[in-house]
Amino acid sequence: MLLYQSQLLAILALCLSLPAVSLAQQTIVLKGGKLLTITHGVIENGVLVMANGKIAAVGAAGSVTIPTDARVIDASGMTVYPGLIDSETYLGLTEVSAEKSTNDLIELSDEIMPHMHVYDAFHAESALIPVTRLNGITNAIVAPDSRDTLPGQDSFIQLDGKSAQEMLLVRDIAMPLNFTGDQRRNQSWEHAKFPFTRMGMAAQLRQALLDAQDYAQRWSDYEKKKSDVESKPTPGKDKDQKQPPTPPKRDLKLEALLPYLQGKKPIVLAAEGPSDLETAVGLAREFNLKFVLNHISHSQPVLDYVAGLKVPVIVGPIYEEPKPEERYDAVYNLPAELYKRGVKIVFASDEAHNVRNLPYQAGYAVAFGLPYDEALKAITLNPAEIWGLADRLGSLDVGKTANVVVATGDPLDVRTDVKQVFIEGRQIPMTSRQIWLRDQYSGR
Repeated sequence: MLLYQSQLLAILALCLSLPAVSLAQQTIVLKGGKLLTITHGVIENGVLVMANGKIAAVGAAGSVTIPTDARVIDASGMTVYPGLIDSETYLGLTEVSAEKSTNDLIELSDEIMPHMHVYDAFHAESALIPVTRLNGITNAIVAPDSRDTLPGQDSFIQLDGKSAQEMLLVRDIAMPLNFTGDQRRNQSWEHAKFPFTRMGMAAQLRQALLDAQDYAQRWSDYEKKKSDVESKPTPGKDKDQKQPPTPPKRDLKLEALLPYLQGKKPIVLAAEGPSDLETAVGLAREFNLKFVLNHISHSQPVLDYVAGLKVPVIVGPIYEEPKPEERYDAVYNLPAELYKRGVKIVFASDEAHNVRNLPYQAGYAVAFGLPYDEALKAITLNPAEIWGLADRLGSLDVGKTANVVVATGDPLDVRTDVKQVFIEGRQIPMTSRQIWLRDQYSGR
């Protein structure tokens, strides 16, 4: 407890010691750095202007007017690039893996739980978030654990804010549909209501989607009858005396599925092997679901089939071991093989404690054949596009949110040191619990 209190005091002291310009929306200029814009090439000796939380100007030195009231930071010798985006994490849902009271990863009372929302459990004060920011990750998808077939709905977060409300940029952005085999947990009489086979999982999912369609139809019929009663007065009766029809009973589980059945939001379809993948995709197509593929690490034999689906693919974690029948590099070269087939890819850590390693997954993929520019796009612009936020994130363009990273070199290189992160133009303190502990105990 004393250690915890001392850490809180250290954080408070740090916040009080920060200059006022880090808290206010002052115009900040990064001058002289190498700008990786993502959308319009590399600008050597560039200038980037941040004002009111947005990128106000970007270009080569001499072509950008620097406001007279701006705070100018010399970024000479540095590399400047947009904040990185992780497309699947558990940030804010877990703190200490071995301590159950700090884990809100999954609700195991049922396998079909689409009405669960990770924003209800998101812990904005997680010590893992500052650790993640230190390596240039500024945004992430937060997803429930994959042990349910329909475990709830994902949120898209920004890794800084005064509260969870500020950090949760999009609360229900997508919904996982997991078909990997990890969901087959009928191993005892007590768990007999859960499927233990692929056909059982598919049947359970199909029934849930059919029930949701029926639910939508009942509500549609009710609204039509209600409209008819209100618009067509009954002869001989006063309009105010008419009784509207009784509405159907609300079902949050079925209600949560409707935006996905209507194609308004994407399903994140996870399936590792070819057989699971084809079954899950068949189910998605049966109900005309809009989907993004995930966890297809061991589907090398059907990559042409994947490419034919014309959907994006989330890759990660890239450090998985190959199956006994696979080549040693089957997982490592998956991004390159997908890219060769015209598939848009994004990277995900599928983690909470090591999200900071996200750029190194992209670096691994480059070593195994993925073009460098595509690897960088897979953690910046591509996820922004897939999640519908490309007008705000993913590149150094005027008008976008000023989520910017200043580092000593190539973002995909483990030797690179991130020196400063800006989120909405705010200069983020480059510290974490690990740094506090290091400073407290070093030299003892």
